[in-house]
Amino acid sequence: MSQLQYYAYADHGLRLRERSSYHQAVRVGDRIECSGQAFPSCLLSLLLTVQHLVNSSLGGWDSTSGKMKEDLFEEIDQAFENVDRNIKDAGGKGWSQVFRVNSYHVDMSDEALGHMIKNLRKWMPDHQPLLTCVGVTKLGLDGMRIEIEVSAYVGT
Repeated sequence: MSQLQYYAYADHGLRLRERSSYHQAVRVGDRIECSGQAFPSCLLSLLLTVQHLVNSSLGGWDSTSGKMKEDLFEEIDQAFENVDRNIKDAGGKGWSQVFRVNSYHVDMSDEALGHMIKNLRKWMPDHQPLLTCVGVTKLGLDGMRIEIEVSAYVGT
């Protein structure tokens, strides 16, 4: 695996690499695969047939300090910011390249899902991706209430 290029963005990404033994992203041929930011579901493999993809799964913690946001809406906002940062760190442009969003929620209330939609509109004003929202009882870290996984087409 030494021929693969691995990435761990500054601050919390590097701390997670040391503490939990995983990277934020890896370039595999013409694709970039991105893992989550603190939960053990890192490096989920997706079988994709399109070229130049970014797969990213992220939670709503501060990407510098690693601290979880106490307010649910702030955690959702931060998760969207973390997705953008992770895609860009792996060589992509950000949310404008996202075509699929899978989100995992401890809180499936109308308010929480409404805030998700608000962020989808903010981060992708020019297109609407495929979307799947799944309710779960627990995520990888205590106190974590949202996880967002995306696929983005990087192109040539």
